Amino acid sequence: MARAYAPYLIIIAIFSIAQLPAIKKLLDAPTEKFNWPGLHVVNSSGKAVSSVTFTFNYLLAAGTLLLLAGVLTMAVLRVRPADAVRSYGKTLSDLRYAIVTIVLVLAFAYVLNLSGMTISLGRWMAQAGGVFAVISPILGWLGVAVTGSDTSSNALFGALQITAAKGAGLSQTLLAAANSSGGVLGKMISPQNLAVASAAIGISGEEGDIFRKVIGWSLLLLALMCVLVWLQSTPALSWMVV
Repeated sequence: MARAYAPYLIIIAIFSIAQLPAIKKLLDAPTEKFNWPGLHVVNSSGKAVSSVTFTFNYLLAAGTLLLLAGVLTMAVLRVRPADAVRSYGKTLSDLRYAIVTIVLVLAFAYVLNLSGMTISLGRWMAQAGGVFAVISPILGWLGVAVTGSDTSSNALFGALQITAAKGAGLSQTLLAAANSSGGVLGKMISPQNLAVASAAIGISGEEGDIFRKVIGWSLLLLALMCVLVWLQSTPALSWMVV
């Protein structure tokens, strides 16, 4: 039982240690920043926008920490290097479409944000006024349902939520959080996550059965989240937003 829980305990330990100020500073020291080649995007004042600068924090990145956790897990569970490499390769193969999808969605999000399309959509949606608080979690839910990633959904709709919040006179913090919270509820119906879940328990090809079991719960929880966010946008529960 201890060995079964070991991978999770190792991940928790590594990420916790990495957040200690001294360790975090040490891991962040080799971080490199550079302007992405070919991008010459400026704001309305003629200055380069910050998003064209790429931050390559290869030691502090979550992927690096997870890779280290995998190596330690391999040692704790006494997995042979050859078996570990095969397992790693199979995982990459199983998730190849999900990886490409997430990369393309993030690229699309950059195009939307840097071209001003996101801000334009946000201003249009702001015309809904206070009702947008109800719509906000649905955007996050749709983003994750399509991409399978809360990170991708935030990149895609984060700036839109902030712009709409400004135009509608709502809390920017609330709507940014609503995008993430709604996104979490879309995880259970995302094609990528359904594929991973079915593969993990050996029922590949039966993703549709899992989807039918969870879609009702996902919609119910989304409805409750919409009501909660709306109440938080009113004096009734506004005290919950810091």
